[in-house]
Amino acid sequence: MNTKLVLLAAATLVINIPFGYWREGLRKFSVQWFIAVHAAVPVVITLRILAGIEWRILTIAFLVVCYFLGQFSGARLRRRLDPAVVHPNGGASQ
Repeated sequence: MNTKLVLLAAATLVINIPFGYWREGLRKFSVQWFIAVHAAVPVVITLRILAGIEWRILTIAFLVVCYFLGQFSGARLRRRLDPAVVHPNGGASQ
């Protein structure tokens, strides 16, 4: 596997952790929620272009998986660090 792609995938995952952390405390489908989910997309695209990585189906799939793993990890981190967080959708996080 290409070293640049692995580094980009790791950066994609790490960049999305704070956005997932932020997203976890927001009402689902609110404007802020959409920003938290999509704000990192231009950063990842810019990094991909700067790294000279072409768009290929497997490349896209790999980066999308890393993107959502970062979002999921950030949300899980928030639930773990602050178990008293009440979801805006109702109910406490577990």
